[in-house]
Amino acid sequence: MKRALLIFVLLATFAPGVFAHEVRPAYLELRQTGAETFDVLWKVPGQGENMRLGLYVELPADSKNVSAPKPSMVNNAFTERWSVRREGGLTGGTIHIAGLTATMTDVLVRLERLDGTMQVTRLTPSAPSFVVEAAPGRLEVARTYLVLGVEHILFGIDHLLFVLALLIITNGTMRLIKTVTAFTVAHSITLALATLGFVHVPSKPVEATIALSIVFVALEIIRRREGRRGIASRAPWVVAFTFGLLHGFGFAGALSEVGLPQNHIPAALLFFNVGVEIGQLTFIAVVLSCIALVRRIHLRLPGWAELVPPYAIGSVAMFWVVQRIAAF
Repeated sequence: MKRALLIFVLLATFAPGVFAHEVRPAYLELRQTGAETFDVLWKVPGQGENMRLGLYVELPADSKNVSAPKPSMVNNAFTERWSVRREGGLTGGTIHIAGLTATMTDVLVRLERLDGTMQVTRLTPSAPSFVVEAAPGRLEVARTYLVLGVEHILFGIDHLLFVLALLIITNGTMRLIKTVTAFTVAHSITLALATLGFVHVPSKPVEATIALSIVFVALEIIRRREGRRGIASRAPWVVAFTFGLLHGFGFAGALSEVGLPQNHIPAALLFFNVGVEIGQLTFIAVVLSCIALVRRIHLRLPGWAELVPPYAIGSVAMFWVVQRIAAF
């Protein structure tokens, strides 16, 4: 079991996702202000002082600018705001992001209509365009937010490293079920409270503390190896629930970037959370499957190799702590 975890952790920790949320997506917001007019907000990740990714919004050819774009560079992000008009509105028109195919960046798109309904989509280098749809129904909202939830947890490497650390320190099927359930319940609570506006916590301290939670569990793994059983070893579900509340604020931060459709708030929130759980359970299933597969190899490893997983996880997490505190 421990040898299998060692191999899996080395692969997972030093994968391209090491920088967690630092692969920042671009963001396009289209807010309808009239039957044929829209305000446009376009944010592109910066690349140093006065530099930006070469991504550009291409609206339907018959769209006309009502106001000229107003550019600015704030917090290492290039921002443009302008207004456009298109006869008959944008429904049925194709919006393309030029330059996206040459990057590894995604673009999060949010279109808000006058009636409060929204279209939310994610553009990728392999799919840099989308067609503006009519107001979506409940099923479309459910599908969109389910996918967003799955994508967020699977690309949130810090959340996954926390879950991986819990898997290492938890022994027994029932204890694992309790631990995963506690984490699920906890982040579901704070996700709902923060998204609905009942609680507000600044995102930067939350992200830094999430990284600290990973360091804490990694240290608990090392303490157990030395024969000192901390709370994470004795009651991992308590640690999972406590820090799960914090991770819920992290999920809420991602959801706040997209927003909730006013006509379908309960469905959107529910299915985003369901998507997070599907992604989390998929990750756990993959880890356990890999462990079962690697255990068949019967590798001989030195005793100190058991310390590699917690040190690898803790080192990456500590790097995030320093990086995120420096961004305050």
